[in-house]
Amino acid sequence: MKIVSWNVNGIRAIAKKSFFNDLELLNPDILCLQEIKALENQVDETLRPLGGYHIYSNSAIKPGYSGTTIISKTEPLNVTKGINIKEHDTEGRVLCMEFNSYFLVNVYVPNSGSELKRLGYRQEWDKAFFDYLKNLERIKPVIVCGDLNVAHKEIDLARPKANYNKTAGYMQEEIDGMNRFIEGGLADTFRRLYPNATERYTWWSYRAGARSKNIGWRIDYFLVSESFLPSVKNAFIHEEITGSDHCPVGIELSL
Repeated sequence: MKIVSWNVNGIRAIAKKSFFNDLELLNPDILCLQEIKALENQVDETLRPLGGYHIYSNSAIKPGYSGTTIISKTEPLNVTKGINIKEHDTEGRVLCMEFNSYFLVNVYVPNSGSELKRLGYRQEWDKAFFDYLKNLERIKPVIVCGDLNVAHKEIDLARPKANYNKTAGYMQEEIDGMNRFIEGGLADTFRRLYPNATERYTWWSYRAGARSKNIGWRIDYFLVSESFLPSVKNAFIHEEITGSDHCPVGIELSL
């Protein structure tokens, strides 16, 4: 069982590149997409060439902004959108599928912004999203994947000292939010399996040839309930797959 997550930075834009070929190579059982930047009918139209998948989306009210999609070979028991808090559910950031033995939550966490204008909102979001996950976990284990818009530790970005408490994605308030997830019983699958892996990133700025120089950040994750961790057999990052400023990440499960 392979689950892949990918911030595509526009589903319609990436579909014009090598997206369908990349999907064939990845061959996921479930693919979670973030930042689709499209309405649900536009997603369906864009993904029409796909066969054999169930497609679900949660679009932002604002056109061409944010949004999440899940493409699954297996039909879920249930699909829900958002975290049931009105102020947090206008941007299509959370999409949850329920299966027999777990919930799969696809998330696109708000960015604090280049001038940190949304840092306060981001802190509110992190707490509300954590509470949402813990409520799900009362029923069955959770798998959380997506763009969490934070590098957790120094090992997770190329230039930690230059960015700490100066740049969105590596502010202490954001790190505290990530700590809440980890200390609250959600395991970072990649870091658990590869604790010392360096220079493994999932996002690179489009500026100054950052990707070719591997000046990147690991901000895309798979977190799972501690009780579910034995089912995770591998975690991976596909830096070689382009088309977006993020690359696909994933896990392999044995259920």
